[in-house]
Amino acid sequence: MTTRAKGTNGREQAVQRIVNEIQEMIVGGELLPGQQIRQEQMAERFSVSRLPIREALRHLLATGLVTHQYNFGFSVARLNQAEFDQLYLMRDLLESAIIRSLPEAKPRHLERLTELNDAISVAAERADAGAVRQLNKEFHFTMFRDSPLSLVVDEVERIWGWAMPYHAVFVSDSGERSRIITEHAQMVETLGRNDVEGLVQLMMNHRAKSEARLNSLLSPHP
Repeated sequence: MTTRAKGTNGREQAVQRIVNEIQEMIVGGELLPGQQIRQEQMAERFSVSRLPIREALRHLLATGLVTHQYNFGFSVARLNQAEFDQLYLMRDLLESAIIRSLPEAKPRHLERLTELNDAISVAAERADAGAVRQLNKEFHFTMFRDSPLSLVVDEVERIWGWAMPYHAVFVSDSGERSRIITEHAQMVETLGRNDVEGLVQLMMNHRAKSEARLNSLLSPHP
């Protein structure tokens, strides 16, 4: 490999690292919806020049997590009500299709889902909202990844990403954490009975409650 190729790969790796770090700051709630992302601050934080920061933000622009406005710069994307409604409409349709495609659950798969829900319970007792958020996503996608509809699951994961900054806020509520744990346990039990339509209904109710809670977080002010 030439020196130039090595340098290019090194720069790409640095940019990808920054993409991952800023994405985690967004989905973890450190950067909030509507908040400006100042390139000079990010450059100082990651000990790099502004060039890789700008490249990383352009990558995130394509994911929908970041927006750009002339004379304002980059900021964390903020969903308006119409976009939020469409997001949950897509989740309703696609997640229902995924669940209906699931094979009969194997005991080890059910055990893994139970382990994840137990881990959520432990994190909830510590009031660790960040861990609850990450484990909640892992629980759902451990279930979804058993589906043969891999492209649909990938699309659902992308859609989840748009709302993750809001999840970081609402799971800080102890009542929401308890609800999530209870409803997950019901899902595992229903999946174990191979009651597909029952699981579809449980998931619809689960989403509807989350949507109602997240709707309350939307406001016209950044």
